Order: sequence, then C-alpha cells, then structure tokens
Amino acid sequence: MKRPTPFATRTAGASIGGNLATWRRLLGLPAQVVAERAGISVSTLSRLENGDTGVGLAAFLNVAGALGVRDAIVEATDPYETDLGRARADQALPKRVRR
Repeated sequence: MKRPTPFATRTAGASIGGNLATWRRLLGLPAQVVAERAGISVSTLSRLENGDTGVGLAAFLNVAGALGVRDAIVEATDPYETDLGRARADQALPKRVRR
C-alpha cells in the first residue's frame, strides 16, 4: 500500500512547480519548447508545473536544465554551503545513520 504524500511535500511541490512555470514564462518559452529540450512530454511538464510530486527526479532536473536553473538547485542543496556543513567539513561522515 502506497503511503499518502505529506501535506508539506505537496505544498513544496506546488511551489516548485509554480516557480518552474514562472521561469518558463519569464524566459518567453512555450511549454512545447521546454518539454523538447528536457526530453519529456508536454503533459509531464504540465504535471510538474502543477506540483505533481510523482514526476521523476530526472524530468525535474531536465526541466531545470532547460530553464537554466539546475546549477542553482544543485547549489541550494549543497550541505557544504551551509554553516553546519562548513563547520563539519573536516569531520568524517558516517557511512550510514541508524535510528
């Protein structure tokens, strides 16, 4: 049985999808062009822009690349760009973290 998607995840998906749609419009790119550049269908792009969290990571990153924002997304998730990450940069990280 599949677990329901948490509200915070759905909300974040809607925000990110909306942001990608806004980037596309700011750049003056039709959905068809972005979908072609990303190697996905227009319907998949529409699902992503509408916040569907079931769209794959590859599709998301391909769209971000087509819009020129993939590097910013990668940097935004880089732990070593945070105070905690920089503070712990010299420490060996565990291979696994158990509960």
